[in-house]
Amino acid sequence: MKNRKFNFSTRAVHAGSEPDDETGAIITPIYATSTYIQDAPGEDRGYEYSRTGNPTRSSLEDKLASLENADYGYAFASGMASINTVLNLLSAGDHVLAGNDVYGGTHRLFTQVFEQYDLDFSFVDTTDLDGVRDAMRPQTELIWVETPTNPLLQVNDISALAEIAGENDALLAVDNTFATPYLQRPLDLGADIVSHSLTKYLGGHSDVVGGALITGDDELAEKFAFYQNSVGATPGPHEAFLVLRGIKTLPLRMDKHCENAGRIAGWLVDHPRVKSVYYPGLESHAGHELAREQMDGFGGMVSFELDASLETTAEMCSSTEIFALAESLGGIESLIEQPATMTHASIPREERLEAGLRDGLVRLSVGIEDGDDLIQDLQTAFSAALS
Repeated sequence: MKNRKFNFSTRAVHAGSEPDDETGAIITPIYATSTYIQDAPGEDRGYEYSRTGNPTRSSLEDKLASLENADYGYAFASGMASINTVLNLLSAGDHVLAGNDVYGGTHRLFTQVFEQYDLDFSFVDTTDLDGVRDAMRPQTELIWVETPTNPLLQVNDISALAEIAGENDALLAVDNTFATPYLQRPLDLGADIVSHSLTKYLGGHSDVVGGALITGDDELAEKFAFYQNSVGATPGPHEAFLVLRGIKTLPLRMDKHCENAGRIAGWLVDHPRVKSVYYPGLESHAGHELAREQMDGFGGMVSFELDASLETTAEMCSSTEIFALAESLGGIESLIEQPATMTHASIPREERLEAGLRDGLVRLSVGIEDGDDLIQDLQTAFSAALS
């Protein structure tokens, strides 16, 4: 079901998940096979080897494409494998303009892996469109952004960035992990490529690792398929099955994530030991109006900065009972983490501080538990560490 006449929730359940013609099974099977018989040499039945293609993975890829209003979806073994595949499009001497507030693993991949292959990376405030224009070069082939960003939840203007990219013959890639296609569809706003960590909200249950690239461009799709097969960083059929299952409840989960996150952000704003709260749903947020325009909700991520040292902040993060101290995000369980010592520790401290990632910063992945219980849990942790 790629037919876009159906609304999102219907496609989340049914796209890519047609009942099996032979058995009538309503759930896509886990095709646990490495290879497929051929009717004659070179005459297969649509599949020849599971690195190249697997029916369970194909179902997931069709669903992802449908939800992003695209023609092509490709699943990978992790979100980092997806980002790596985008960089495989580039050649030595090319320049990438990236947001200065990105996941630490993305920053590490760019600077510690690909710079040695003579790719050049600049990290700028991509909410400053004039700054983006000034940072573009003749060699710029790719603009890479997250929106909302990780962990400061800045909101990037996808349409405006797409225009800048187009004027400079560059591609715009948007990591849509935080928003998910339920809340935001970057291709509709002019982006060329959408990237996801399927590990997060799309899987939704903290039990699978995966990534995805989605595009509507025929040439990019052909290249992604080539690299997917050639490099082989693909998910197994069981991982694909888990993400397929998770996506079916994505709208229900995201509504609850958004509701709880909004309540917690409002509570944090009034707390005397909280210096700043980063959540696009707050009217005080610099990107609030833009988020209202290009998103259908404000998401389940909340970051805030405590008026506290690195050590005291770490103690607070270790004092919660419901919020689990752990990396990752987007599961039904609430998580808490300190970016400076966890997800963004690989970024040099001076660069991290310059981007606004200070020692008192805390990032919450707000789950679907009872909102009152979550607020009480944070209050108890604050009292234990900050009294």
